[in-house]
Amino acid sequence: MVVGIKRGLQWLGLATASMWLALASASAQEVKQIKLSEDQVKNFILAQADLATIASKIQAAGEKPDPALEKELEGIAQKYKFKDFAELDDVAANISIVMAGLDAQTGNFVDPIEALQKELEDVQKDASIPEADKKQLVDELNEAIKTTPPLQFKENIDVVKNNRAEIEKALQ
Repeated sequence: MVVGIKRGLQWLGLATASMWLALASASAQEVKQIKLSEDQVKNFILAQADLATIASKIQAAGEKPDPALEKELEGIAQKYKFKDFAELDDVAANISIVMAGLDAQTGNFVDPIEALQKELEDVQKDASIPEADKKQLVDELNEAIKTTPPLQFKENIDVVKNNRAEIEKALQ
């Protein structure tokens, strides 16, 4: 469950094709897509202050947090009206999926597969990329295109967009 929060924090900080590659690799870990409510997003934002205080513990724990950290995470989740940390983790991952797809300039959601395909075209046309690097990028982008799941709940876009400024501020 700590994996989703880490993924979420990583995704929210990325802005180019590497963001999509992160999404695609995370999809292999099967993000549970859920329909987000306004309350879930607001509570996620509120929880960030408490999560930030233990961020170093989360990073250090890797994928195997000790029982004390698990208890602390469960307590934070329940404090912010999540039934458990797994729910908070799912909300974080779903917010991250939408945030990763929001264009920095326009704020419009860009479909991840379309963005990956555009990036693939750009890489293939770019003569300045050494052939070995280009081949690796093309392979990674093709894999990402194959493994990136479509956004299941389009209504999540509006819920996240309505709270985008607060989400970004909370994660700084």
